[in-house]
Amino acid sequence: FDVLKAGVLVGRVEWGLLGEHNQMNALAAIAAAEHVGVTPQQACEALGQFANVKRRLEVKGSARDITVYDDFAHHPTAIRTTLDGLRRKVGPDHRILAVFEPRSNTMKLGTMKAQLPWSLEEADLAFCHSGGLGWDANEALLEMGERAVVSDTIDGLVAKVVKAAQPGDHILCMSNGGFGGIHAKLLAALA
Repeated sequence: FDVLKAGVLVGRVEWGLLGEHNQMNALAAIAAAEHVGVTPQQACEALGQFANVKRRLEVKGSARDITVYDDFAHHPTAIRTTLDGLRRKVGPDHRILAVFEPRSNTMKLGTMKAQLPWSLEEADLAFCHSGGLGWDANEALLEMGERAVVSDTIDGLVAKVVKAAQPGDHILCMSNGGFGGIHAKLLAALA
């Protein structure tokens, strides 16, 4: 992305990160660096060398032309932002299958369940692991209709995702935990 200061191009960041949230963080870093004497151009070049942290749209593998990602997104705003970043990368012609585990304490309690349909708008299909929840995931995702699928087991969820997956799809797994090894299970079942 191009970096402008007062409408004038001062640099370009070329990196593998996705999403507007990462661009905003980069712009804040460029501004902070300039404050201590680093030119925006130098900061842009340095950001181009940045290696992203794990679990941020991390590619776990692919099988049958289907890519499986891992992301730490664990609440509705993070889910929406992550999906937006992936959608911008893959474009409108590729399907995104969002697979998520409401695992944080607030998600398990259902505190933000009403925001889930909003957070999943960029997904073509959404798959929710409902095991251990104190609320009804089917009810929370009802407005998504057939685009939402719920399973109370990881193996059941894997089977439903694999059945729906098509070549060219992007499967985005989101949880703040290990998600029962779902990435390896998906890749093995897809192979």
